Amino acid sequence: MLSRHMAINVQVEKNNNESSANVIRRFTKRMQGAGIVPKVRAGRYFTRIKSNNVQRTAKLKKLIKSVNYEKQVKLGKIQEFKGRRR
Repeated sequence: MLSRHMAINVQVEKNNNESSANVIRRFTKRMQGAGIVPKVRAGRYFTRIKSNNVQRTAKLKKLIKSVNYEKQVKLGKIQEFKGRRR
């Protein structure tokens, strides 16, 4: 399998008496045949997997936030958010 950063060249040369639309059509067919289009589309929304340490700190922050929120509600400083109804 090819690596993510490896370049693949696709060349199309214009023949005599050939329209530019036909050249573009041949180019797109070669691109699809080489598998470049699906590979680029797959990598478009690529996100890195977060490390265990980063996940742990995010969970701790969220936990601290929720504990602080519950404390504020019990003290009556803020009203409890019940959520939206559909």
